[in-house]
Amino acid sequence: MLSRFGWRRCGRGVVGLGIEHRGSFYALSAFLLLFAACAGPSSRPPKEELGAEYRIGREDLLDISVWRDGDLSRTVPVRPDGRISLPLLGEIEAAGLTASALANLIRDQLRPYLADPRVVVIVREVHAPRVFVIGEVARPGAFPLRGNLTVLQALSLAGGLSEFADKRNIHVLRSESGAYYRVTYEELISGKEGGDFVLRAGDTIHVP
Repeated sequence: MLSRFGWRRCGRGVVGLGIEHRGSFYALSAFLLLFAACAGPSSRPPKEELGAEYRIGREDLLDISVWRDGDLSRTVPVRPDGRISLPLLGEIEAAGLTASALANLIRDQLRPYLADPRVVVIVREVHAPRVFVIGEVARPGAFPLRGNLTVLQALSLAGGLSEFADKRNIHVLRSESGAYYRVTYEELISGKEGGDFVLRAGDTIHVP
């Protein structure tokens, strides 16, 4: 499994490349080509990933309210490593969860300390996460992820495909899980269910 653009073994060799969000798009293109050669794509993200509920991103600001406990209720930022810090509980992984999922997680971890804890999490500020579009598009780059941005919409933000683009072999790399999807442009514009799908923070689209 690939995690955050880490290491992956391919055959007898090892392909490794560490990439920052602001790193070279050419290096990332090369990495994706190596990745595609090593791993077969998944068909599509599972349906539960297509929901409308916002997923917490790094550097978002959260209001966490614990009913009848002002000492535990507070406003906390999500650190760049995706974690938050809370009294009693210490550090909790928040990035990638929905507000309701994080509330349930905090509630379960508070049970040893409180009787019937009730927790509400509200995303007070969204500090626009990004997706990346590289390869044969008019304007490769990083684009803010606002709302339910789909693959086709991200390609539109990047100015559309170039005349040299391979429309039958578009790659989407999901950085948070290492999942890799292959789609065609025809599928994206078909309007059929499952043809286009919603992106997540950190996703990279590569058009060969």
